[in-house]
Amino acid sequence: MIRVGTGFDTHAYDAASPLRLAGLDWPGEPGLSGHSDGDAVCHAVVDALLSAAGLGDIGGLVGVDEPETEGAASTGFVRLALQRLAAEGWRPVNVSVQIVGNRPKFAPRRAEAQAVMTDLVGAPVSLAATTTDGLGFTGRGEGVAVIANALIERD
Repeated sequence: MIRVGTGFDTHAYDAASPLRLAGLDWPGEPGLSGHSDGDAVCHAVVDALLSAAGLGDIGGLVGVDEPETEGAASTGFVRLALQRLAAEGWRPVNVSVQIVGNRPKFAPRRAEAQAVMTDLVGAPVSLAATTTDGLGFTGRGEGVAVIANALIERD
């Protein structure tokens, strides 16, 4: 059996925080607000994986205001989602991610980010980025939005 799920996440920029996106640190870039490290790519991937398996979303996996997740690395949330999938007999086939925002400039680190996320998920992860030509909160440079689609199958 094969199933597909979609995830979405968005975070405002927070210049007081370091940027963590797609499992990478981005020195010199404003961070993303959030209870954890704010990695919107990881958050959207978690939602895509869980929704594909009919297992809810990131809020049901980790508390968004729990003390133990404050400042936590979102890569750990992806690992938790993968464990939940495996417990139900699912495994990822691939994940596709679209980042929407003006910053950071993603193309120079695309291959590195794809390698990190592919290793984390255990299946191919493709990453793309776009801007909105100045429209909306991402176009005004207020934050990023991420859409992820995950294909999973039964073991």
